[in-house]
Amino acid sequence: MENKGLIFIPDISGFTKFVSELEIDHSKLIIKELLELLINSNSIGLTISEIEGDAILFYRFGESPDIMEIYKQVEKMFCEFHKQINAYDHRKYCHCTACMSAINLSLKIITHYGEFTGYNVHNFNKLIGKDINIAHQLLKNDIHQHEYWLVTKNLSNNGVPPGLAEWMKWNTSTKQTEGGEIPFYYAQLGPLKNEIEPDIMPKLDLTNHVKIFSVSREYDADIIRLFHATGDFNYRNRWQEGVKTVEEVGHFLPRIGMRCKCMFENGQEVIFATSYSYSPDWIEFGETDENSNRITYYTLEKKGRNKSKLTIDYYLPKNISGAVKLSEKTEETFRKSLENLVELVKEDI
Repeated sequence: MENKGLIFIPDISGFTKFVSELEIDHSKLIIKELLELLINSNSIGLTISEIEGDAILFYRFGESPDIMEIYKQVEKMFCEFHKQINAYDHRKYCHCTACMSAINLSLKIITHYGEFTGYNVHNFNKLIGKDINIAHQLLKNDIHQHEYWLVTKNLSNNGVPPGLAEWMKWNTSTKQTEGGEIPFYYAQLGPLKNEIEPDIMPKLDLTNHVKIFSVSREYDADIIRLFHATGDFNYRNRWQEGVKTVEEVGHFLPRIGMRCKCMFENGQEVIFATSYSYSPDWIEFGETDENSNRITYYTLEKKGRNKSKLTIDYYLPKNISGAVKLSEKTEETFRKSLENLVELVKEDI
């Protein structure tokens, strides 16, 4: 059985259109994150042969696995995929075309059982065989919807797969290939989305804090441009006084709940986490210092077609010692930071 095994290909539909948009840098980071999530969702001992742009070629040598075992793997990958893109859609900072379109990505999974073998090229294990070719050809078919699980008759022992869930309905189709007609079954996976728990947005708790000061300024920029300048940590050292660099901790793109490490010119390092609320005319986000529990709260207001106002509120835990002396220096630093933003928001960011 060393030359027979399961071929398992999750494919992210909509990838080609997605990366053709202007914001290709964000597109590739989102796809990279989703592909890594699919890899981490592997729970049945699949091996990766290669990543093929928008798809992953998994395989597992041995006897044909139980169809329920495969279904559980399909279910896990599908639900984790949609849980991730739902969360990103609710929590994203960026509103570029790529980030706004991520919610429209979908996932299909091709499964086939057959003969194939592998060979090594440097650190890569390449697979060859007619059944590898068949699995790849099945990625292109006449199924109109883009979220389904496809099972070949080789894998289902030439019979209709059993109903593995109450909602599951199997359809029959064929694929004409160079080697002949390949019959297969497929079931739509959309109903699984009903089992995904809604994303709960983190809320900023100010109960045990007191506002120390508030500074604000208006800018000749629309609210989204101002939000990109202030919310995206990649620009932080260009406007916030004393900041040397900011690095993300745990995510590829800025979003609510992310953790960042901020390095100051005086050598101080601060890890902060974010919270966020968005509407077309009003954006709020907060940053909480994990060590001191200090909170910096940003409020952006739309004042006109190309006019926006930024207000920064600074909170300290109640009863902190030296709050007045600390606040005077910090307030002056933030006032200078607001002035630094004037030139940044004029750029195409």
